Amino acid sequence: MKLKVKLHPNSSQEKIEKISDMEYEVWIKEKPIDGKANVKLVKLLKKYLGKEVKIKSGLTSRRKIVEVGD
Repeated sequence: MKLKVKLHPNSSQEKIEKISDMEYEVWIKEKPIDGKANVKLVKLLKKYLGKEVKIKSGLTSRRKIVEVGD
């Protein structure tokens, strides 16, 4: 299953908001330097969804396509 994620790095809070079944907005405290924001995004989504998560596209963008394992 693939999800669209809009990331808000360097935020004052950490939260996940479900827009639709396939779209999420995620706020994280990490800054987008050296891939730290991507690592934090994967950890948060893995905990939230309870499944394996991998970024498929958008490594340097705020809009990402994330693949969720079964």
